[in-house]
Amino acid sequence: MTGPGQAMERLMASLGGGKARGLPPVERWDPPFCGDLDMRIAADGTWFYMGTPIGRPALVKLFSSVLKREGDDYFLVTPVEKVGITVDDAPFQAVEMQVDGEGDGRTIAFRTQVDDLVGVGPDHALRFARAAQDGLKPYVHVRRGLWARLTRALTYDLLALGEIREVEGTAMFGIAAAGQFYPALPASEIEGIGC
Repeated sequence: MTGPGQAMERLMASLGGGKARGLPPVERWDPPFCGDLDMRIAADGTWFYMGTPIGRPALVKLFSSVLKREGDDYFLVTPVEKVGITVDDAPFQAVEMQVDGEGDGRTIAFRTQVDDLVGVGPDHALRFARAAQDGLKPYVHVRRGLWARLTRALTYDLLALGEIREVEGTAMFGIAAAGQFYPALPASEIEGIGC
């Protein structure tokens, strides 16, 4: 086993030193596990290496392009090696939202902090989780089991689009987009919900 600095150097070298041309097919790669890397993605979407924020956006984009999820674990993978990293909440953060239309015909698109663009729909669903103190955390699916948590400001903007509909006999508060309704929580629980 080699040191974490060498693992980072190997990872960067195998990725071409930062020259990305689209997303690599990480779902087809199953290299041997080479240990854990001291890399963490904080709940606010900041990437850290050895406790220090990674300040180069291009490097963060490069690493995000080879991020893979297996069960509850996250890895950076290349065709020849796989290293484990820590993700505090979701690996991405949605930082911008565009809304057009209303109701079932509404379209909602998001941009992540690493410039992934996703439109809510069958391949990019919304999901909601309870936050501390009865808050609500919305997420949008980005790719391959990887999700983006919405910033606090976007959470307020998204929840302002909410409506109540009956889902399987229960009145639910949720968001309509791209012909689908994404239930967030029972309507009886919306009073006092924050984010």
